[in-house]
Amino acid sequence: MSTAIIINPISGGASPAAARARAQLALAVVDAHGDPVEVLMTEGVGHARELAKSAVRRGARLVLAWGGDGTINEVASALAFDDVPLGIVPAGSGNGLARELGVNLQAERAIADALQAVPRAMDVGEVDGRLFVNIAGIGFDAHIASKFATAKRRGFVGYAGITARALTSYVPQHYRITSGGVQREARAILVTIANSAQFGNNARIAPGALVDDGLLDLVVMEERSRLGTVMGLRRLFTGTVARAQGCTIQKIREVTIEADQPMTYHVDGEPVDGGTTLRARIHPGALMIAVR
Repeated sequence: MSTAIIINPISGGASPAAARARAQLALAVVDAHGDPVEVLMTEGVGHARELAKSAVRRGARLVLAWGGDGTINEVASALAFDDVPLGIVPAGSGNGLARELGVNLQAERAIADALQAVPRAMDVGEVDGRLFVNIAGIGFDAHIASKFATAKRRGFVGYAGITARALTSYVPQHYRITSGGVQREARAILVTIANSAQFGNNARIAPGALVDDGLLDLVVMEERSRLGTVMGLRRLFTGTVARAQGCTIQKIREVTIEADQPMTYHVDGEPVDGGTTLRARIHPGALMIAVR
């Protein structure tokens, strides 16, 4: 049985030369481990998912996703509800799930660790039929994801620039949020549905979230003032966002979110145009993950 490594050649702003180096490194590390290996390159959005499905059909024992959160999402979506585990080689702008799982940020070490790991189960979230493994959200973070998806400048600097500009112009929306039979209304700058604790770069939107507790963390950030929002964002990096003005966090298994206008949301940073009603839920233990 082989190991498949699916590489996004442009993740993190990589050059064609860097992409070739990634492929050569992957071959060398897996070959040294003694496994047969397939190294596959993505060619666009959705391709990683198809490559992962094909690798499983050919009998892969392990599939590694080398890229950012979007690439990891696609491969994880293909492997969910199956017994073939996912390995992660982080190469994105934030690497949220990889950081939360303790994946080594050095590619060679991350590959070797995945090959030697004992796979374990983790939860998978779902929003309107789209799976996510790290974070899904509506509002400000979805707006940023939409802008970043078409940005020419990638990486953390590009993401930070888009965020800074959006802070001067984004208008919070009104939502009706129902979970556990209880409905609330909120004028929120963001509504985050977290399987893991962080967006990436150690910005923790749901500090108590665990990927294997069978629950999602619902974070609602109501805006009292833009200055208060900006000040609250600093708490993402200190693990104290729950103390930010207007922030509430609760553990949920499912949630319905309604708005008067169609909502843009994101799954693991990938923007999606949705309707006026979105439903999210947790799938406990639906994905096998190979991390040490």
